[in-house]
Amino acid sequence: MNEQNVSTPATAAPVTVIGLGLMGAALADAFLTAGHPTTVWNRTPGKADPLVGRGAVRAADVAGAVTASELVVVCVLDYAAVRELLDPLAESLRGRVLVNLTTGSPEQARETADWAAAHGIGYLDGGIMTTPPGVGDSSNMILYAGGPELLARHRATLAVLGDPVDLGADAGLASLYDAGLLGLMWSVFGGWLHATALAGADGVAAKDFTAVANRWLSTVSWFMSGYAEQIDAGEYPGEDATIDVQVAAIEHLLHAGEARGVDGRLPRLHLELMRAAVEAGHGGDSYARIIETFRK
Repeated sequence: MNEQNVSTPATAAPVTVIGLGLMGAALADAFLTAGHPTTVWNRTPGKADPLVGRGAVRAADVAGAVTASELVVVCVLDYAAVRELLDPLAESLRGRVLVNLTTGSPEQARETADWAAAHGIGYLDGGIMTTPPGVGDSSNMILYAGGPELLARHRATLAVLGDPVDLGADAGLASLYDAGLLGLMWSVFGGWLHATALAGADGVAAKDFTAVANRWLSTVSWFMSGYAEQIDAGEYPGEDATIDVQVAAIEHLLHAGEARGVDGRLPRLHLELMRAAVEAGHGGDSYARIIETFRK
């Protein structure tokens, strides 16, 4: 069972959840579990049935859902759907706080924040950094941007969904972080799968290799923290391992993969980036220098 951030029912604030897909239903379920009076609405009313069975109130329409609570959480297909549902209800939302946990772009988030501000609506844009089964677990992050004072006011309520991370006043940052973190996740998955295939070619079980890989990731995170300081300073001293040294190391990886019939496209991409830095005269710098290639 997930570790819940549970509020005391006697002080639990009412909340509305609009959109009951897998994620929206998980959000509403977490609020109910924490004792919050929860109003729900979905285009397909039947999706609310399990939540109503647990004590949620089914709103007859979106207008009823919006006016039921000061805190209105929306999680639907896209930002176009958010605006389609809520544009006609802007006056009803005035003075309330809209928490938009719909996936979209930073530009869409900023545009929606401007719309909300023009109508006197408090606005938080969010990024849910877990899948539906992870909602309600305090070890998982929910990113928020656009209104630090609003997050502070409603932190106790929103904390039942996961650990609230405040990214500041720019409403686009939750979507931006979300996109970047997903890219990081896919890159890590890709590297892990390639490495697991490499080790597996010699009979190593994925579970055994992964136990060692997880320990290695803690060291990788240490490197990242150091490299982040170099990136912010714009200086890349190769005091740990230069790009030249890492070019030689990745060639060993490619050779091992070729000998075992493992697809080498991913490490070849890394080699291409490293060689470009070397050819530009930066072979003695740290790996963090390669960020300049991405920036171009």
